[in-house]
Amino acid sequence: MTIPKRKQLRLPTYDYTKNGLYFITICIQNKKPLLGHIKEHIMLKSDAGQMIESIWYQLENKYNSLTLHEFVVMPNHIHGIIEFYNSTIPIPTIIQNFKSLTTNRYIKQVHQNRWKPFNKRLWQRNYYEHIIRNDASLHTIQKYIINNPIKWKEDSLYI
Repeated sequence: MTIPKRKQLRLPTYDYTKNGLYFITICIQNKKPLLGHIKEHIMLKSDAGQMIESIWYQLENKYNSLTLHEFVVMPNHIHGIIEFYNSTIPIPTIIQNFKSLTTNRYIKQVHQNRWKPFNKRLWQRNYYEHIIRNDASLHTIQKYIINNPIKWKEDSLYI
């Protein structure tokens, strides 16, 4: 039996240290709603969701070659826009560092404060990224992120 090859999500010839804007989506493993819930179109973050948001915003301090734009924590995923300039560290490395740091903090809280446990991994193995190539695309994505809690039941990640 041959194992199917995993779909390549990154553009093989693209330089992910290149200046520009990137739309990032990272999902919780098995789409478990560990980060909070939506009530009356408002995202109510759990302690885990607040921790995730805090670490996301700390990325700007850790990596001086990026600026963070719109961001939202949803019950089982996050969306954010990252702007890179003069970076030597590629996006996949930054996302892996983010996932590792948040997973370690989450595990600690499972033991100390009885946060909901997860099975093997907090985050799905990969993440989604989209290179934002023009202002129209940027505007559409910004609007999508801002309105994500309002349109939660229409979201493909809604459970």
